[in-house]
Amino acid sequence: MKIALINENSQAAKNELVYNTLKAVVEPMGHTVVNYGMYCADDPASLTYVQNGILAATLLNSGAADFVITGCGTGEGAMLACNSFPAVLCGHIESPLDAYLFSQVNDGNCVALPFAENFGWGGELNLQYIFEKLFCAPAGGGYPKERVVPEQRNKKILDEVKKVTHTDMVTILQNLDRELVKGAFAGKNFKDYFFKDCKCDKIAAAVKEIIG
Repeated sequence: MKIALINENSQAAKNELVYNTLKAVVEPMGHTVVNYGMYCADDPASLTYVQNGILAATLLNSGAADFVITGCGTGEGAMLACNSFPAVLCGHIESPLDAYLFSQVNDGNCVALPFAENFGWGGELNLQYIFEKLFCAPAGGGYPKERVVPEQRNKKILDEVKKVTHTDMVTILQNLDRELVKGAFAGKNFKDYFFKDCKCDKIAAAVKEIIG
């Protein structure tokens, strides 16, 4: 699985910590981490949590990423932004228990973490334990086990609802404020990472037209 990491401006200084913690947990499981930044507090390609949502949705809808790790100060803004897009099911995760239950019950493809709120002594350990529980078992396995069938059924229903309540990603990218979207794709490694991994020609073409 290809896991993308995205940090916004208020918590960009934690990118290296989050990236290294994530890699240490998931690479031994056979997953790959792609760091889309922001890479540091003064990274010139600054992202808001709204742009985190745009970037996350573009990666997931195009197949350039299978899962996205993102967040902001509280994690709430990033979660709301991500869930405003099609084919993105983002959970707000504060604890390892949240991570495990979101993976097993909701079978989502994105999480938003609070990188400032309650992120004090032991914060990196909480991150480690969250990532361990998030990816410790195949998603959608259900919890408790007697609830597996209705939980999997509800996930499929929600996926179908989102297909009706959202338009397609290409149309969204074309209709959003152009500068807002260009800013979401302004990271120094975006072009190299995205176009190498993108599996949707239509989204790739839309992104190329936007960034020039």
